[in-house]
Amino acid sequence: MRRLDALEQDAITAVASRLTAELPADAVVVDVGSGSGGMSAALAEALRGRGGTLVLVDAVDELLEAARDAAVERGGARVRVDTVIADAGSDDLGTLVPPADLLWASAVVHHLPDQQAAVDRLVGVLRPGGLLAVAEGGLDARCLPWDLGVGDPGLELRLNAARDAWFERLRATMPDAVRMPYGWTSALRRAGLSDVHSFSYLLDHPAPAGVAVRDFVVERITWLGETVGEWLSEADKEAVRRLLDPGSADYLGARDDLYLLNARTVHHGRRS
Repeated sequence: MRRLDALEQDAITAVASRLTAELPADAVVVDVGSGSGGMSAALAEALRGRGGTLVLVDAVDELLEAARDAAVERGGARVRVDTVIADAGSDDLGTLVPPADLLWASAVVHHLPDQQAAVDRLVGVLRPGGLLAVAEGGLDARCLPWDLGVGDPGLELRLNAARDAWFERLRATMPDAVRMPYGWTSALRRAGLSDVHSFSYLLDHPAPAGVAVRDFVVERITWLGETVGEWLSEADKEAVRRLLDPGSADYLGARDDLYLLNARTVHHGRRS
């Protein structure tokens, strides 16, 4: 998480500036699912000049502590940083945090059984005129050359397809899961928000990439190999094994042609 935070820093700093541009002085901003604090720090920095309160929400103590440290460092004395240990799907979220001028939730809602109900709950945390920004979807991250010289070309495409199959089963077997057969802007409108729009931001670290990108790619392919292996052919499993073996001549971490290209989409709307 921290590695991705560092790689996204410039992009999410711009996103935080955009979302906070019209907030009042001493605004309340809530970061739901703050993780290791990449966006928490960016939001704190965006509030620094006008002051305000940043409330971080996560269910994991260690992550919440890391996010708080990052936000305090970037926010300065005029930004108060509070933390709340809670699950993003908690029905009483609105009683745990103050009414928000801006609520940010990134890659959180798709993990919850009823995504529309989750959006409805997040809207309930907003004060009148408050802005909800949900970062979900975009384009799959691309990191690898099409032909790696190991196995058949197009391995990354098959890994991403297997990840989609894994996620489809995850959603289908989730207790009390409810399908949401429409897009995120529709979900925001159904929750009663107005002035609903979307924008995307680009994460672009071209080859030849530095050590941080190479390490991120190795971690990403490791996670994919461990998570979606049952959807892969034996040939692709062997290719992944060779690519992740530091003792192999095919080790990904020793290549100079890795990169990171990813587009993420932010959907936002305002409570009347």
